[in-house]
Amino acid sequence: MTITNEPGTQVAVPTELVTVIIDGVAIGVPKGTLVIRAAEMLGIEIPRFCDHPLLEPVAACRACLIEIDGVPKPQPACAQVVSDGMQVHTQYSSDVARLAQEGVMEFLLLNHPLDCPVCDKGGECPLQNQAMSIGRPESRFTEEKRTFDKPINVSAQILLDRERCVSCARCTRFADQIAGDPMLELLERGAQQQVGTADDQPFDSYFSGNTIQICPVGALTSATYRFRARPFDLVSVPTSCEHCASGCALRTDYRRSTVTRRLAWDDPQVNEEWNCDKGRFAFAYLQQGRIEWPLVRENGELRTASWPEALAVAARGLQSAGTDTAVLVGGRSTMEDAYAYSRFARVALGTDNIDFRARANSEEEREFLAAHIAGTPIKVEYADLENAPIVLLACFEPEDESPIVFLRLRKAASNASGKNVTVVSVAAGATRGLAKMNGTLIPAKPGQEAAALANLPQDIQQALAQPGAVIMVGERAASSPGTLSAAVQLSQQTGAALAWVPRRAGERGALDAGAIAGLLPGGRPISDPTARSEVAQIWGIEVSALPQQGLSGLALHDAVDAGRIRGVVVGGVELSDYPHQAAEALGKVDFIVSLENHHSAVTEMADVVLPVGVVTEKSGTFLDWEGRPRPFGQVFRDAMMGSDASVLAMLADSMGHSLPGAVNDLRAQMGRLGPWTGARATMGPTRASTTTDGVRLETWRLLLDLGVMQEGDAHLAATARPTVARMSARTAQAHGIAEAATVHGPAGSITAPVEIDDSMIDSVVWLPMNSDGSRIYRDLGAGYGDGVRLAAGTQAGGLS
Repeated sequence: MTITNEPGTQVAVPTELVTVIIDGVAIGVPKGTLVIRAAEMLGIEIPRFCDHPLLEPVAACRACLIEIDGVPKPQPACAQVVSDGMQVHTQYSSDVARLAQEGVMEFLLLNHPLDCPVCDKGGECPLQNQAMSIGRPESRFTEEKRTFDKPINVSAQILLDRERCVSCARCTRFADQIAGDPMLELLERGAQQQVGTADDQPFDSYFSGNTIQICPVGALTSATYRFRARPFDLVSVPTSCEHCASGCALRTDYRRSTVTRRLAWDDPQVNEEWNCDKGRFAFAYLQQGRIEWPLVRENGELRTASWPEALAVAARGLQSAGTDTAVLVGGRSTMEDAYAYSRFARVALGTDNIDFRARANSEEEREFLAAHIAGTPIKVEYADLENAPIVLLACFEPEDESPIVFLRLRKAASNASGKNVTVVSVAAGATRGLAKMNGTLIPAKPGQEAAALANLPQDIQQALAQPGAVIMVGERAASSPGTLSAAVQLSQQTGAALAWVPRRAGERGALDAGAIAGLLPGGRPISDPTARSEVAQIWGIEVSALPQQGLSGLALHDAVDAGRIRGVVVGGVELSDYPHQAAEALGKVDFIVSLENHHSAVTEMADVVLPVGVVTEKSGTFLDWEGRPRPFGQVFRDAMMGSDASVLAMLADSMGHSLPGAVNDLRAQMGRLGPWTGARATMGPTRASTTTDGVRLETWRLLLDLGVMQEGDAHLAATARPTVARMSARTAQAHGIAEAATVHGPAGSITAPVEIDDSMIDSVVWLPMNSDGSRIYRDLGAGYGDGVRLAAGTQAGGLS
């Protein structure tokens, strides 16, 4: 159950208390408190199935019946609000309450099957526990139980055993109230009542897995976990999600060194009790297709090598490149690993050519991060989103790019929060997620967000000037010239807090760790003498040994492409994530060392491949978009694979440098450095794009797509949203498009079914960035805001 305040936090003192007496014990509680919550404060456990602290009360199961003095019939504790002087009797002090609860339990068990020996919920089942604690010892029901065909697919990932359902409506309320996907409903009446979906409307939700976790009886189960283990066979370890920057707390369960499932863990300050399906189900990659031994290229082919040999070959190759080297860090790196890459680049390689942004990026973005984000304390928290008068989104689609931000904004914008926060999005069209947040669209062509931010309607500007207003900018702003500068200016003019929300889990931590050219750890400018002195002292080197500012982003790509970079260390980078021809450029490098856990386009061209551990094989820390540390422990204590930091320490040792590799040593170093308190880097002027002609491409990565960390789970992949080309009716009509559209770019074309969306402005087409049938960098050679050409498609879902 979610507890709303953690130890050490300031708790608001209620201004109005009422006194309620429960089982003879008086307690003062805030006005409006439910009886079941007041009983919990006294340590009195009242049975329940439908009750959940994050869902609106519905009193569907009637398991929590209590006796109230002066009320003729037993009342549901989960829906009864206390009043001053109320006398409540639970099953512990009232035969009326006890018999009522026993009767309800008997009623719920009439048709419930005896599946306990095979049910996935067995061993952690509220129905089991409460049937033993408040149920009658013997059943009086001798008739044949109701049966249904089982299981049925509510979605590709969610299976339903209908006869187990007790109609508590937790799943349907979650889908409607929390996720905003009201596809689950209670169908039929009486004994035939059951959870289901419409025939033409499957449970298409990014958050469907939460219904499994909150189901109290095992009616909803996971296709991935079904019949794989029993709860008492599992070892559970608290972890953090590695899939995005939301920072969800998770619980990882494993059996015999194999991860069997992941659950959302309780963290009221971040994800409450929810997580997305990607974080819950995308863990097959942790064990499938792993690189197990070092590989060395010999005669054009990779062969297995020992660790000493691979490290020696890697050291010789990098040393022969001198300082004409670079380090590319992927978005999966923990903060400790990113810090190790940062120090390895500056100390072992003697270069500042380093970048963690394995995606579309810009120099404007680097300057923005250096000036306003790196090493700064938390400025905007999740709680601020719920209390803000307005939240303005720019180049950011929360439902796909940061799902827990979406859930918080939906909660804030709904009546459930009592706040009715206004959500405004600067985008080319109103998305499904924006509609669920009751949001308002500020139309802007992709690449023209800077102009939209500079010319917001007067009422929006006035709302942003209110205390607590928030501006959230996504990573796609790097592809829209002038947008980040405009967001900074808007924040300074209105006083609204500004937050940057990257998509990947490791990006904020890598920024603070100094894994980008021009910035040392803690947001220290590499050109600042004091910053250089502080870092040199902690690292035990001469100040003169630190390199001067190097290259990042497109400048680094151009240097690689021109052959000026002779050696590259690559850690967990997918070349297909770059908008430019990164594979072609990287192929020109003399020597490549890849630290990777799975084979990729980088390992195919690498001279040395050094295997590293995944998140279950190491401990570390992610920083979420707030800047909040999300530490996690090592799941498998006997794991043979080391972290990126430990492998880099061994490689540095082979090159004659001593670097820390243990996570505690790295954390201690970062702690001694701390955040930079001196003068910050500044942003130079950036010219906003003025090009508006032709058709422009809007795109982002869907939450579920072809990402490598989602590989291996066919059930999850089957729930991904289909590829469509979204455009306005006038845009389709202007290009003679009916059912399918072909989008042409410099490198080729993509044909997809058309989805007409009249909220979109004209002369814009949306395609998913990295989905089945739509890999825009590879297939189009175009990116966010680029010009494309539209034509009627002859066949849907293909490439040409």
